[in-house]
Amino acid sequence: MKKVRTPLEVRYQETDQMGVVYHANYLVWFEIGRTKYIEALGLSYAAMEKDNAVSPVLDAQITFKKPIRYGEDAYVETWLEEYDGLRTVYGYHILDSAGDIAVCGYTKHAVVKKDTFRPMSLRRAFPEWHQAYSEQIKGEK
Repeated sequence: MKKVRTPLEVRYQETDQMGVVYHANYLVWFEIGRTKYIEALGLSYAAMEKDNAVSPVLDAQITFKKPIRYGEDAYVETWLEEYDGLRTVYGYHILDSAGDIAVCGYTKHAVVKKDTFRPMSLRRAFPEWHQAYSEQIKGEK
C-alpha cells in the first residue's frame, strides 16, 4: 500500500493561545495530504470536478497524541485505508520532525453529483480512480 508523506508549514496563524496548532487545522492538513496522495496516484480532484462530481467528507475522526508548535517541522502521511467502490476512507498521521505520530485519524468520503449530491459509483463514473484504489487496497503497487 502506497503512503505519501507531505511536508507542512506550521504557520503562526494556525496556533492557539497555548502556542500549539489549533485542533481544527488538522482537518485542513488532512485535506492537503489527501490531495497530494490522489496526485501521487496520477489522479486529480480538479478533473473530477470538471465532470460535475465532488467528494464530500461523510465522517472524520482525529486522535491527538502530542502537540505540534509553531516553527516545528511537520508532515502529513496519507494512505488509502478502505475502499468499496462507493466509499473511500483515507488514513492520516501527522508526524513531528522526529517522525513521531502527533495526530492520527481518518476521513470517509463518497463521490456525488455536484448539483444534486446524489451518490455516484466511483467504479462506473471514474473507472481509472476505481482501478487505482483497488490496486492500493490489494497492495499491488
